[in-house]
Amino acid sequence: MENKLNAKNSGVPLTRRDFIKTTAAAAAYLASGNFAYGFAAAETIRVGLIGCGGRGTGAAKDCVESSASIEIVALGDVFADRVTQCKENLRKSIGDHFKATDDRCFVGFDAYKNVLASDIDLVILATPPGFRPIHLQAAIEAGKHVFMEKPVAVDPAGVRAVIASADLAKQKSLAIVAGTQRRHQLGYLEAMKRIHAGAIGDIVSAQVYWNQGGLWMHARQPGWTDMEWQLRNWLYFTWLSGDHIVEQHIHNIDVANWALQAHPVKAVGVGGRQVRVDPAYGHIFDHFALEFEYPNGARVLSMCRQIDGTATRVNEYLIGTKGTADPSSWIKAAKPWRLEVETPPNPYVQEHTDLIASIRKGQPLNEGRQVAESTLSAIMGREAAYTGQAITWEEILNADLDITPKNFSFGPMPVPPVAVPGVTKLSRTA
Repeated sequence: MENKLNAKNSGVPLTRRDFIKTTAAAAAYLASGNFAYGFAAAETIRVGLIGCGGRGTGAAKDCVESSASIEIVALGDVFADRVTQCKENLRKSIGDHFKATDDRCFVGFDAYKNVLASDIDLVILATPPGFRPIHLQAAIEAGKHVFMEKPVAVDPAGVRAVIASADLAKQKSLAIVAGTQRRHQLGYLEAMKRIHAGAIGDIVSAQVYWNQGGLWMHARQPGWTDMEWQLRNWLYFTWLSGDHIVEQHIHNIDVANWALQAHPVKAVGVGGRQVRVDPAYGHIFDHFALEFEYPNGARVLSMCRQIDGTATRVNEYLIGTKGTADPSSWIKAAKPWRLEVETPPNPYVQEHTDLIASIRKGQPLNEGRQVAESTLSAIMGREAAYTGQAITWEEILNADLDITPKNFSFGPMPVPPVAVPGVTKLSRTA
C-alpha cells in the first residue's frame, strides 16, 4: 500500500492537485479490494500442493526450506498412491512443517478444487503441464498466491488462458512465481545484470541446448485405462507435457528471451522420432533443432535431444558485438567477469525464498506473463518442427490449436498420430 500511495515521494513538494489525485486514487484502490496483505515474518503461511509426484514433493520441501513459518496443510493428486507417497515423504523430510491431515488429502480430477478450499494462502501447482491453465485460473479466482512449475501450458489456447490469469492476479495483488529457477540463480542474475548494461554489446547470436539421454517410462499395467497409462507416462504425450522441447528445453529458451529482453518473432527447424519409436513412448519426438529469430535480427540456435548413448550438453552461449558469455557464470569481454562464489544459493529454494519474501512484504511478484511467453516460444519451435513450416509469433499466439481434452475421466483416450512435417497442420484440436 505504501508504494502505491507514495508515487510522488521524490523530494518534490506535493501540490494540492497532487494530493487530491493521490487521495482519490487511494480511495479507489481501497474500494476495489485488490490490494495485497503482507504477512509478518513469524506469521504462518499455509501451503497446499496440487500434484504429488517427485517434482511437487520436491517443490514442497524447497518451499519449507526457503522461509520460516511455512506449513504444508493440504495435498491433492489424481492418484491415491501419489498422495500416500508424498505424505510419507514429507512427514519424514519436513517434520512439524507437515500439517496435512487425512481429511485434507484429496484424490481425483477435482482434487485441486478441494485443496484450494482448504484455508490455504499459497498453492504449489505441480501436475503435468496440460492441467496448468485450468489450475492457475482456479487458484487466482480463489484468491491464492501461486508457485507453478514450468511450462505453464501445452498449446496457444492454454497460454492465452495463463496470460489472462496473470493479468487477473496483478489486479488482485496475488503472487505468481514460476519454476524457471535460472531467473533466481545467482550466476545468471549477476551475468544478466552486466549483459543488459552492455558488457558484451548487442547480442547478435546465441545457442541454447538441452541434450541428454532418455528418461523414465512406466510400462503399461493390466487394468490401466488409456487415461491412466497416459497420466502415469505424461512425458510422452503432447497434451500433457507439450513434448520435451516445451517441458524441459523451455529453461534454455527462457534464458535466450531473458538475455534478449524479448520473445522470438519466428521459428523454423526440424525434429523427429528416431530412437523412441515404440508406442510405449507415446507420440512425442526425441530430438529438435530450431532457429529462432528475435526482433533485433538476432538468430538463436535451439537444440534438444533425449536419446540414450548421446553426448550431454545443457547450457546457453551468447555472442555480442563486444564479447561473449555463458550467462550462468562468465563473460569474456573488455571487462571480463566470472562468478566466484564457492557455494551459491540453491536456485530451487531461492525461487521460493523470493516468492515468500514478496508475499510477506505485500509486494507480490508476478512472473505469469513472462513464463507464458517463454512457454509459447517453445511451443512455436515445436510446431515449426511438427509442421515443417516457418511459424511466426502472431500465428502461434492466435492459432486455433487446442490439444487439451474437454473432459477428464478414466477411460478411452486415443493417442494422436506422430507429427509428420508437411502433413501435420498448425490448426488442430484434441
